[in-house]
Amino acid sequence: MTPNLRFPGYCAIALLSASPALVAQALPAQTTAVETKPADRYFGTYHPRKVPEAKGCLLRAGDHLAICGDSITEQKMYSRIMETYLTVCVPELKISVRQHGWSGETADRFLQRMGADCLRFGPTIATTCYGMNDYRYRPYDEVNARWYREKYTAVVDAFKAAGVRVVLGSPGCVGKVASWVKTATGTVQEHNLHLCRLRDIDIEIAVRENVRFADVFWPLFTDSFVARQKYGPQYALAGHDGVHPGWAGHLVMAYAFLRALGTDGDIGTLTVDLPSGVATASTGHAIEAFRDGRLSVTSHRYPFCAAGETNKDNSVRSGMTLVPFNAELNRLRLVVHGGKAPWYCVTWGKTTRTYSARQLAVGVNLADDFADNPFSEAFKHVDEAVSAKQVFETKQMKSVLHSAAKDGLEATLAKSEAQHTALAAAVQAAFVPVRHTIVIKPQGTNDTQ
Repeated sequence: MTPNLRFPGYCAIALLSASPALVAQALPAQTTAVETKPADRYFGTYHPRKVPEAKGCLLRAGDHLAICGDSITEQKMYSRIMETYLTVCVPELKISVRQHGWSGETADRFLQRMGADCLRFGPTIATTCYGMNDYRYRPYDEVNARWYREKYTAVVDAFKAAGVRVVLGSPGCVGKVASWVKTATGTVQEHNLHLCRLRDIDIEIAVRENVRFADVFWPLFTDSFVARQKYGPQYALAGHDGVHPGWAGHLVMAYAFLRALGTDGDIGTLTVDLPSGVATASTGHAIEAFRDGRLSVTSHRYPFCAAGETNKDNSVRSGMTLVPFNAELNRLRLVVHGGKAPWYCVTWGKTTRTYSARQLAVGVNLADDFADNPFSEAFKHVDEAVSAKQVFETKQMKSVLHSAAKDGLEATLAKSEAQHTALAAAVQAAFVPVRHTIVIKPQGTNDTQ
């Protein structure tokens, strides 16, 4: 992507702040509905607004996605999940991605630098995730809420003025009071109540500005409770420092943003009719052969692959047990018609699972049932290339551009963009077609090879 070197910087952005009178207008009545809460008194003091319904896919072919946020974004974890997902699960859209996370950042600080560090690169769509530093690690107060509403609204206005579609993300939750913040006051509950109020302000902004909203707080908060009940009190979905999640928490975050972007999760369907010996595949997959229960396929679209333990908070696979990621965003279905035996063994890669003929006729989700599968190695190569690119993006933004002399900025940027282009090309080079075989045999037969 060619950077827009003519963008005038961030001086004009401050002029785009919404007026306090506009911001203070009452919400439409329908947004006062609240989310359904788990039936536990732990949630009794929380009354989160209902998330507005998002209809349709916000993404367009050829979009340049900017993923913006604070140190949680700079962890390059949910942003990496998102970029890898968009690269391999919806390759036909050809989405390019940059992450713009900056530790310690607030909506106000991003507003000041977004022209030079984000809009310069010509994004067409952006996700934002602010509020964690904006709540100042203290109980809720109206003065801070007004400040946050004004600054986050101004961020949205600046993006819209540049023709950028927006997914406005809420802050997450905390698991403990941040020990490194010397000015922190109040309890964990008071902090989460404050973050919940900022989340509700984000919904106000999204409704008023007619942009998408990604609910990060409520899923993280409720799933933190569920995960501790399920996996033990040591499970820290919000992170062991109380603020920065591990891979499970970042999977929950990525799920929130991908849902808000409107991805439909249909990776593909492989359909087999056993009596006729005919097999078909949906877009992104091609049947090479089907004979004697052996289905050979070449796929140009991958499922999202995540191995690892399901009970560890630093595992992507564990995060998948807390939100319906595979059911809603990651469906590679196998449908088998005409089975005469009551049960069938399905072997894919090194794993064999048993299904009833009825289950196969309805369809099973291979992406959910086979954590280790023939796509895993190719997926790993793409994901590692995405990681290397995003690591460079942090270096480019925080070190290269901000240390360059003003009179040499354009030359420095051009040189670093050449490096970025090579890293982006490496992501695409890693994404290669995968040829794989599925063996479908009545239970009790030995031929699964």
